[in-house]
Amino acid sequence: MTDTPLSLFNSLTRSVEPFSPVHPGEARVYTCGPTVYNYPHIGNMRAYVFADILGRTLSFKGLKLTHIINITDVGHLTDDADDGEDKMEKMAAEKAQSIWDIAQHYTQAYWADVKALNIREPAKWSIATDYIEEMIEFAKGIADKHCYECATGLYFDVTTVEDYGRLARAVTEDGEGRIDTVEGKRNAADFAIWRKTPDGEKRQMEWDSPWGKGAPGWHLECSVMGEKLLGFPFDIHTGGIDHREIHHPNEIAQNQAFCGCGGLSDARNSGANIWMHNNFLVERSGKMSKSSGEFLRLQLLMDKGYHPLAYRMMCLQAHYRSELEFSWEGLEAALTRLKRMVMAAQRLADAPSQPVAEHPKFAASLAKFEAAMNDDLGTPSALTAIEDALAVKKVDAGIKRAVIEHMDSVLGLGLFDLTREALRIRPKDAATDEAAIEDALVRRKAARAEKDFAASDAIRDELVAQGVDVMDGDPLGWEWKLS
Repeated sequence: MTDTPLSLFNSLTRSVEPFSPVHPGEARVYTCGPTVYNYPHIGNMRAYVFADILGRTLSFKGLKLTHIINITDVGHLTDDADDGEDKMEKMAAEKAQSIWDIAQHYTQAYWADVKALNIREPAKWSIATDYIEEMIEFAKGIADKHCYECATGLYFDVTTVEDYGRLARAVTEDGEGRIDTVEGKRNAADFAIWRKTPDGEKRQMEWDSPWGKGAPGWHLECSVMGEKLLGFPFDIHTGGIDHREIHHPNEIAQNQAFCGCGGLSDARNSGANIWMHNNFLVERSGKMSKSSGEFLRLQLLMDKGYHPLAYRMMCLQAHYRSELEFSWEGLEAALTRLKRMVMAAQRLADAPSQPVAEHPKFAASLAKFEAAMNDDLGTPSALTAIEDALAVKKVDAGIKRAVIEHMDSVLGLGLFDLTREALRIRPKDAATDEAAIEDALVRRKAARAEKDFAASDAIRDELVAQGVDVMDGDPLGWEWKLS
């Protein structure tokens, strides 16, 4: 990209700000990762598509990117507001399995979704339980001035830091509605740093600490790993908008306590210069909840025959700060758009790529693309820019391919790695021989050419009986899909 400044929306200040790295030439980013007690749903995965686009953009601004994504395998309760059971312990009990096996299984499932969505690997996957000793040392360092003990553990007193809750706008907006359900807490918003194992119980995950045997609170891990792996302050902290209300304000309070720093009018005191949050994915049928049984996970989309990158396209079509409504019709429309782009890119498949060079026919689309991405990651406009470039005619194919690759390396759609066949809708349980379908379509085309419409209709009826929708007149030339 050019030297035009990158501007990003900072949730802490509620304003778009020019990005200025803490360390010249570098960008250090921390993303709140999954709690691996269940499969991620597609709303969860929107956060990682967004973080991937951010990382790709920073790389193309010429910055050396260090991106950390954590894996939460301990400490996250069923109620984010500091009450309930540990999600990992609860699932292990339900499945009658080791909590370590639960964590491993769902971590692998998450990584499979990351790969399927063309999300780049971070510099490090930081596993919470690998940092228990560091968490205990961090807590010891802030305990005297900022924490107190009660029967259930060590709690952080939020009145000991300036501007608590500013990220959530808890004072000036409808913010945290927590109820003080934990006996002994001084303030409703106080949160656990360390949770003691109740007398007479034994958890699968527990460690010795100055406050008794137990486990860290959920918020502690991100402060500890962010500081250890990136150093305070680092550049950008990302997560879903649900983290903006409780998890991230608590993380910020811990960071302020650790640094001994002041209020949040200076964003550096929060631990990160910029806090970024993607908005929700909305699904009207209620299947975004993991308690709904067949909830919407990426594998379900794939089982119904949709390529996972159709979902990535769907995410890119909306700005990351906008709500995105999921529907099967919307997913199919995103797939159709991706197919059009892949078909256009395939015409350049044999052209040797070359370094991006200035060319008058691509000047407008490149300028549009870079302006869109520099303006708080404006992927909707960036998509139209790459479509404009794909539509350019009478130009050297190698130059055109280089321009498209340049743009696609930021959007991550893999246009030159996809094929028509890969994007065909094929449900997992469809027992159909694709070679036989292609052969039937060839015979049907010949029958139509000879005006033998009886034979043509018979072949079509035969295919329909097998669950094959014949798409006559399909402008994309896809010709069929499995229903």
